[in-house]
Amino acid sequence: MSRSDGPAYLVSGVCCSTEEAVLRKALDRASGAGTYEFNPVSCELRLAGAAAEPAVLEALRVAGFGARRRGAPARRETFLARHAEGLTALGAALLTAGGMLASGAAARWLLGAAIAAGGARVARRAYGALRTGALDMNVLMCVAVLGALAIDRWEEGAAVIVLFGLSLMLESYSGRRTQEALQALMAFAPARATVLRGGAPEEAAAGDVRPGETILVRPGERVPLDGEVIAGLSPVDESPVTGESAPVEKRPGDTVFAGSLNGTGALTLRALRGEGDSAIARIAALVGEAQARRAPIQTTVDRFARVYTPAVLALAALVALVPPLASGAPFGDWLYRALVLLVIACPCALVIATPVAFVSALTRAARSGVLIKGGRHIETLARLSAVALDKTGTLTTGAPAVTDVIPFDGGSRTDVVALVAALEQDSEHHLAGAALREASRAGVASPGARVEAFAAIPGMGLRGDVGGMTYFLGNRALAAREGFLTADVARALEGCEREGKTAVVLGTGRRPLGVVAFRDGLRHHLRHVIGDLRSLGIRRVLMLSGDRLQAAGAVAADLGIDDVRAGLLPADKVRIVEDLKREERAVAMVGDGINDTPALAAASVGIAMGVAGCDAALASADVVLMADDLARLPYVIGLGRSTVAVVRQNIAIALGVKLVMILLALAGPATLWMAILADDGAALAVIFNALRVLAFRTRHGHA
Repeated sequence: MSRSDGPAYLVSGVCCSTEEAVLRKALDRASGAGTYEFNPVSCELRLAGAAAEPAVLEALRVAGFGARRRGAPARRETFLARHAEGLTALGAALLTAGGMLASGAAARWLLGAAIAAGGARVARRAYGALRTGALDMNVLMCVAVLGALAIDRWEEGAAVIVLFGLSLMLESYSGRRTQEALQALMAFAPARATVLRGGAPEEAAAGDVRPGETILVRPGERVPLDGEVIAGLSPVDESPVTGESAPVEKRPGDTVFAGSLNGTGALTLRALRGEGDSAIARIAALVGEAQARRAPIQTTVDRFARVYTPAVLALAALVALVPPLASGAPFGDWLYRALVLLVIACPCALVIATPVAFVSALTRAARSGVLIKGGRHIETLARLSAVALDKTGTLTTGAPAVTDVIPFDGGSRTDVVALVAALEQDSEHHLAGAALREASRAGVASPGARVEAFAAIPGMGLRGDVGGMTYFLGNRALAAREGFLTADVARALEGCEREGKTAVVLGTGRRPLGVVAFRDGLRHHLRHVIGDLRSLGIRRVLMLSGDRLQAAGAVAADLGIDDVRAGLLPADKVRIVEDLKREERAVAMVGDGINDTPALAAASVGIAMGVAGCDAALASADVVLMADDLARLPYVIGLGRSTVAVVRQNIAIALGVKLVMILLALAGPATLWMAILADDGAALAVIFNALRVLAFRTRHGHA
């Protein structure tokens, strides 16, 4: 179904997975499965078409949920929705007062009022669930309270419903916490922009600024829209998009992203995209969609909970009826044990054990410059045992840099760099930029006269006149042809080539002047990254490259990678990844998101270098490193493992507490007080344990 097919609604009253199940059951009955999309994090409902709208709205109302069109003014909420927290607090106060009186009519009235106040919302939701044919935890709680009243256990019945109401408030809090963390991404982009129209600055809503218009960003202001710098020089903090807090110097021609914080200089920008199409808006949208994609472990738990709840009701009925009917045991005693079983068996802690942790992980990753497209990829990251790394653009910057300058014939390094820069200033060769950058870095000025009689020599290099002399710059074949391939030059070339470098020779009048070597620059701190991967238990780290073996091997040796596959076509990379998947638990392929797309798709999880929001990377990969920083790779694998560990801990807590209490309930010692405290205690434990993921940091300090 296309996301734009039908109307969009914001649904209220969905605070956990069991209520989401009730909502989906109501929608399936009203319009049919597959005719809608519901995101439980943003609570957005999209319909396939407008035809089913009346039936859907009526089904939501019957089930106890509110709905309004996205963008429409918020409707006045029901009394229960507006005062849910206040009623729960009132119920707690009445329960305390009734408990202090201990007995008598006044105590019973107070406890009855506590049940009415604390249980009003629970009863409304239970009624809606029953009308849709669902059995959820609200139904379990209401049955338990009614049973407690039937056997004259008013205080315990009031405690059950009031404490359950408090646990619902905590679940709502955890949901709001993760939603707010996601919404904080969008809050970085200011709602207003200073637009230059007719040469004069004027304030405008960011949403009203069209691509191509000129924006002024003053020092200390946040950038309102993605744009290209056309004037100004300033350091810019891009951490909201890339997760990298170190400011990046921006100059004309550079791109800046909405939400970035401008530093000390004013920047004039040309708007590249509208407000809704900015990199940060797309990231937030993709994270929101990812949160709706359930991980396999979460789906398994939800399926278990759907079977578990009616099974528990049936077991409770058997506990209440079989012993009295079979052996004449006191009915009241066994009914009480059945009620304890109902309360402790409430699947509240179990169904929130996974979603809070996964949503926290997705949000935490986004805040750190990593986009993960769904909970299932977090599970895969946790299982990784092999990582395949593309070379060019992933391990290297994709831009060659000068590594060696070897002067001959009594010349100096400065002379060689100056002449090479002069010859390359009019060249379109891919090494020309590296030569000019090296001259600028070294503060070397090229000779005053510009190059004259410049000519490219196909397959060999170039020639040009500088200061009245003719110079040649090129490969071994050009040096041999022009007569300056001496034994020393040949040895220098061979040494550079053994190290995987590309080398050129500068000469004039049959005299060699120098050898200049180039190599694709390595990204920073990569040796530490490879070490971190191995410390995480990644057994195999491979380099896959289309480059020649010498060049790939030299890079691998620098990084400590001992498994190198070179001279590969895209199909070869796919074949290697498929072979790895048969040998390992799970395989990650890390590439640039464009030419490595087939291998990214073939891997268990494809991880793209994001080019800070590149459309191709966002579309092709399962995980995107927005800052093009491989130091985030160990971080995101560690985050996946930590999240799955938290989920397993939560499931163990939820099931362990329930198993102990069920055994106590069947044996007799357990009370309703113990059951509700254990149930709510387990729910609290899994919520706060899951929220720890929002503060995840690796042992290497990456955030």
